[in-house]
Amino acid sequence: MIKIISLIVGGALGTTLRYFFSGTIYRLTGSDFPYGTLAVNVAGCFIIGFLVSITETKFILGPNSKVFLMIGFCGAFTTFSTFILETANLLKDGQASRAFLNLLISLIIGFVFLRAGMIMGGVL
Repeated sequence: MIKIISLIVGGALGTTLRYFFSGTIYRLTGSDFPYGTLAVNVAGCFIIGFLVSITETKFILGPNSKVFLMIGFCGAFTTFSTFILETANLLKDGQASRAFLNLLISLIIGFVFLRAGMIMGGVL
């Protein structure tokens, strides 16, 4: 039950921070380019990379803290960070072709499905 609560609270905080952080970036830069989303994705990659590093090398985070920070907070802040971490783990495990395939499939298929959803939504 503690893990579920950690997940919920981390997710609520990550979502809230994403909203305010990207909104601030958009107010500063305008909306000609998705700078807010880019900033969130890059920040999320840094945060999850930092957390993975201290978890693997210093064992600072316990299981509930990992759920709170890595799955709840980072997952709600940006799923992009998890996507990049999983791709990096494939590379670390010597599976470069799977890492590249993950990047390629996620980006291309994701974009295709986004367009399909937009088309389907337009038809309704």
